[in-house]
Amino acid sequence: MSSKQTVIGEIVSVNGNIISVHLLNTVKSNMLIIDGIVYRIGQIGSFLKIPLGYANLFGIVTQTGAAAIPESYREMFENDPNAIQNQQWLSMVLVGEQQGNKFSRGVSQSPTTGDFAHLVTIKDLDIIYGKYNEYSSIDVGNISISESLRAKIDLNKLVTRHSCVLGSTGSGKSNAVGVLLGAIEKKQFSGSRILLIDPHGEYNSVFKNNSTVFKIHANELMGEKELYIPFWALPYNELLSIFGGTLNDTNREYIRSKIVEAKISSANKMNLNIEKEFISVDSPIPFNIKQLWFELDDFERQTFRERAKPETKTNLKVEGNAEELISNEYEPASAGGGAPFLNNQAKYILGFLDNMRLKMKDSRYSFLFSPGEYTPNKEGVVEKSLEELLLQWLGNAGKITILDFSDIPSEIMVSTAGTLLNIIYEALFWGQNLSIGGKEQPVLIVLEEAHNYLKAGENSIASRTVQKVAKEGRKYGVGLMLVTQRPSELDETVMSQCGTIIALRMNNNKDRSHVRGAIQDELQTMIDLLPSLRTGEAIISGEAVKIPSRVQFYKLGNAPKGSDPDVTECWKKEPDMSVSAYQKLVTLWQNQRFKED
Repeated sequence: MSSKQTVIGEIVSVNGNIISVHLLNTVKSNMLIIDGIVYRIGQIGSFLKIPLGYANLFGIVTQTGAAAIPESYREMFENDPNAIQNQQWLSMVLVGEQQGNKFSRGVSQSPTTGDFAHLVTIKDLDIIYGKYNEYSSIDVGNISISESLRAKIDLNKLVTRHSCVLGSTGSGKSNAVGVLLGAIEKKQFSGSRILLIDPHGEYNSVFKNNSTVFKIHANELMGEKELYIPFWALPYNELLSIFGGTLNDTNREYIRSKIVEAKISSANKMNLNIEKEFISVDSPIPFNIKQLWFELDDFERQTFRERAKPETKTNLKVEGNAEELISNEYEPASAGGGAPFLNNQAKYILGFLDNMRLKMKDSRYSFLFSPGEYTPNKEGVVEKSLEELLLQWLGNAGKITILDFSDIPSEIMVSTAGTLLNIIYEALFWGQNLSIGGKEQPVLIVLEEAHNYLKAGENSIASRTVQKVAKEGRKYGVGLMLVTQRPSELDETVMSQCGTIIALRMNNNKDRSHVRGAIQDELQTMIDLLPSLRTGEAIISGEAVKIPSRVQFYKLGNAPKGSDPDVTECWKKEPDMSVSAYQKLVTLWQNQRFKED
């Protein structure tokens, strides 16, 4: 192909990697036909190339028209308005370089004024997009400017350098995540580990043939497993925050010491290979929380025949039961100041202990306080310990592990998600030199609705843990994929650590400005394209792609459950107006379930 066919303009200004191009007068139209293919000139996000000897520099068009006129030329045109009438300009940002048949990010040299800019043809695009390593890349869709070209993503960098998928409701965000994870699944890596935290149960149907789903009230007939997050694996502060109420520093330290004693006792009874000095209140060691509550509560309620003499404790009127969370009842203290006397060493924490009892009796929290075989007996011994729980979550090699949080109470969603992430990260951190550690068998953690537990300025365990994973996880083989419709609510520290940005249609200006701050400065004008993207179309920029690209994702066969209902089709159906139908609804509501057993 003759280069004369593709030349469209002359470079008149070079400012760093921002190039100003004056279109040639010989270009009579904004459309050129080369080898029977129509190419449009000056499309925002399209590519141009600058031949420099044996190398071709590639750039992305970021501005066109009067806005692209260099500052040095503006004065001239302001003094002579007629001079601008026959002038056509565009700006481009250099992003990569081709030498032979190899394309790489970044440029080793710069053009100068007088060099020429050329259209990028299908043949050129094939060099850029067709040279991915087939084994280590995934196919997710088509390049928008040339739908015959497949859009590929470098899997190694997608996982290790972290990523985020951003887009307004209805933009195709869940579909994009499904395509990305489905493309990894198709590779059939026997050792792949993907952990998806799904707040709404959207993805159960998408990956039903190659996933293990953990959820509260699991349906075993559908292959689901019960989700347990043992209370004894929670950090101390998060455990206390579940119960609510306030405790002064003295009482927090008092309860802390009692839990440490309980954990030391359990460790001895279970013959755990751990030194007593290393056991802290945050150590993931089982203990019986009901027995702890019972002993704390009993101490507060005791009365005595003689003041400050423990040996004169009054008789029980009602014998309590730790397992049933029933308090001991003693002879009531005298209201007139005489015997029996109140316990003068009491901590006055009965209010907190009542909150504690109510939460432990609440069936919505049974996944925490009655976690099946992970529930400690009276002596703090469990049938199954933490290693078996981690094996369930991380041992599904080759499959996607979905942690369905749809039945977890909203008030502890953040704490629960953060705790789970903390358990996984700590396990992989301390096991980094083992064959099952993150270095030898990396893990990709996908956080759907990430803005729910990563709010900017919030000091929650979820926010702290994800920040820690974002900053340090790549060293230990833990990769993040954040998925959100409100990037403006995300913590900026975490956003800045995401090496790959996948931005779908976004209408909110505040959200777009947040994304604009996370990508390469010279490409920020491309963010203005986001409101005009089609459903399922995205701008992908960063480490995992060779060149920032506008991509149309494939459409999933099994759409995520969160897809919008077809209103007209649904409304055509004859409604069920019976009382029994609504009785079923109320029964499901009362039992906190979506389906009947």
